[in-house]
Amino acid sequence: PRILVQRAYAKVYLIGAGPGDPELLTLRARRRLAEADLVLYDALVHPEILEHCKEDCERVFVGKRSGQPSIRQARINEAMLEASARGRVVARLKGGDPYLFGRGSEEVEWLAAHGVPFEVVPGVPSPAAVTAYAGISLTHRDLASSVAYLTATESEEKDRSQHDWARLATATQTLVIFMGMRKLRSLMELLQIHGRPADTPVAVVQWASLPAQRTLVGRLDTIAERAEAAGMGLPALVIVGAVVRLRPQLRWFDRQALFGKRVLVARPRGQARETSLLLRERGAEGIELPLLRIESPEDGGAALREAIGQLGSYDALIFTSANGVDAFFGALAESGGDVRRLGAARLFAIGPQSAARLALHSLRADGVPKEYRAEAVLEELRRSYGDELRGKRFLLPRAAVARDFLPKALAAEGAHIDVVPTYRTLGPQPEEVERLKGLLRERALDAILLTSSSTATHLVDALGEDASSLLEGVKLASIGPITTAQAEALGLQVAITARDYTGAGLVEALASLWPLPAEEV
Repeated sequence: PRILVQRAYAKVYLIGAGPGDPELLTLRARRRLAEADLVLYDALVHPEILEHCKEDCERVFVGKRSGQPSIRQARINEAMLEASARGRVVARLKGGDPYLFGRGSEEVEWLAAHGVPFEVVPGVPSPAAVTAYAGISLTHRDLASSVAYLTATESEEKDRSQHDWARLATATQTLVIFMGMRKLRSLMELLQIHGRPADTPVAVVQWASLPAQRTLVGRLDTIAERAEAAGMGLPALVIVGAVVRLRPQLRWFDRQALFGKRVLVARPRGQARETSLLLRERGAEGIELPLLRIESPEDGGAALREAIGQLGSYDALIFTSANGVDAFFGALAESGGDVRRLGAARLFAIGPQSAARLALHSLRADGVPKEYRAEAVLEELRRSYGDELRGKRFLLPRAAVARDFLPKALAAEGAHIDVVPTYRTLGPQPEEVERLKGLLRERALDAILLTSSSTATHLVDALGEDASSLLEGVKLASIGPITTAQAEALGLQVAITARDYTGAGLVEALASLWPLPAEEV
């Protein structure tokens, strides 16, 4: 007798990525992405979502944007089957929700037909997100108790549309139309022909939930002309119904001070995300492009290792940057030691970010000045030691190139201070310089954040003699007076200097440069 052997397939996850904002990804979707060996993702998936994949995961772009070239659906199906058959866990990542006009059911039918185990992870559906971010409620007790979703792009295999416009036009109080921008004029005419009043409110929302979001409001008889004049395109949803009138009261996303602004975050890789999130909270898009790199000091860390070998001799350690904290404790761990080597030494941090880095090592700073600069650190040391600095031994692990105020001031008061380079900052790579120049030539940046004196220096070095022309119209926001002084010495015009010398303070200062978005007419 024949023995039938069933082939063992790895699981395939069909995952909804949500409408655009990467923070609208579900917890389950994030967990499943982290398990995948192969991710097949669509065009509307935000790049940050792919950061949840494991390091060795293969990421393959498969297109799937209306009107644009993309991999055929059959090839996507085959790719899922082939990877699963080889024992690779597959994540099929789709914008919005997989089952809402996303052809997800077709892909699952294919998997089921071939005996491939699968799981569907719903995503935040685009109508829910679009209306929430545009300030429009899908339903309302007084205005709408019914909703219909429809797509203007049906299967090419159909010989005619399945939409019964005579019924559909007035069947529900709210109507949400997917992929209707190319047929907007004819769609609006159909709705009027079949009973919708010409003055019915309509909204077109493009790039919903992202800083690039655009919302246009009109009526059935005017929206097509207005959308064409405004250059509204894909991806966009059309919302028809009285609920559109709620927008003046329900608007929130596009009322933020930095809404729609594109801001260059020039911090080193791994440090820019926190600032980008702060910008996103204000409605801006953070463009992460490092203008400086953090590298080991030229001596390879020899001086730092020597200082670590005599940690017990210091009365205090002074940290003037988060990078300095990271480099110091990295070297301490590599030496085979831990925080016990610090003994009774006190710890001082120039600001909250350095103090927060110390806290990651379960260490609390003994002193953090209210003003985050070297002069204030000196005053903090005087308060701590009662003006008895003579004879005290301090270790200052910091950048290879930095201000000499603190070492000179402490030496002048009779203290002994060892200044040890823990890292150095280098300029951007050539490809990053070209990307920066391209963004500036295209006038694609509204502002640049100067987060340190080194950032200002490397910005000028990268742009060279074209700096003035390329930066025309771009607002420069500085994190503090030291950075501002350096930038102005280099010939840059700083639009504003933060009062609170932190990333949050810098974003707050930037937000004050623009008036709040005006009310719509």
